[in-house]
Amino acid sequence: MRQIVLDTETTGLEPAEGHRIIEIGCVELFNRRLTGRTFHHYLNPERAIDEGAMEVHGITNDMVADKPRFADVASEFLEFIEGAELVIHNAAFDVGFLNHELTLCGHAHRIEALCGVLDTLKLARELHPGQKNNLDALCRRYEVNNTHRTLHGALLDAEILADVYLAMTGGQTSLSLGGATSAAGQSQVAGVRRLDAGRPALKVVHAGPEELAAHESRLAAIDKASGGNCIWKKLESTAEG
Repeated sequence: MRQIVLDTETTGLEPAEGHRIIEIGCVELFNRRLTGRTFHHYLNPERAIDEGAMEVHGITNDMVADKPRFADVASEFLEFIEGAELVIHNAAFDVGFLNHELTLCGHAHRIEALCGVLDTLKLARELHPGQKNNLDALCRRYEVNNTHRTLHGALLDAEILADVYLAMTGGQTSLSLGGATSAAGQSQVAGVRRLDAGRPALKVVHAGPEELAAHESRLAAIDKASGGNCIWKKLESTAEG
């Protein structure tokens, strides 16, 4: 399953008032693993950035004066996201701006027609009703390190949201194989033990009918509790298709 975690920064809050996108950041997940593929551009909005917006993201008019316009990168962007599920925090905001930009540059496409959209803010509110569910609060709740985030930035926020999304939906964001941990927090395997090439083959024990039934029952319960977002069931559907 291919997912694109996406964030934007803008000149203000309302596209209906002429506000535009000034930064797009995307990171790609495939089967819940970061692939290393990204899409990132600063954009010339062809208008001034509101003071309040600058205080949030720190992007100034001078910083984007020589950058491409949305129309210049639209085809590349659409090619990157097409067919994927977009993972966005407060999706209505970003999707509204993206559709506005597509209209301005003459594209007939709408984001919802090209991609599925998963709103992590809506998901967080379902999982944690009555609590703060902005990105910073979710980082604290799921112990995702965002200490390097002093201002909002589309690519940085997309990278952080990817970690939060994986943690929030029960995914594993890192894997330690029992080695030491470096000062930088990276896992280091002290040594490798080679297995005897002549060892007997491992016995494979398949699940029986009762175990398979219990497994399906558990998946159904997870799917119901997560509002239809059981990743295992989605992967099974993809494989069968």
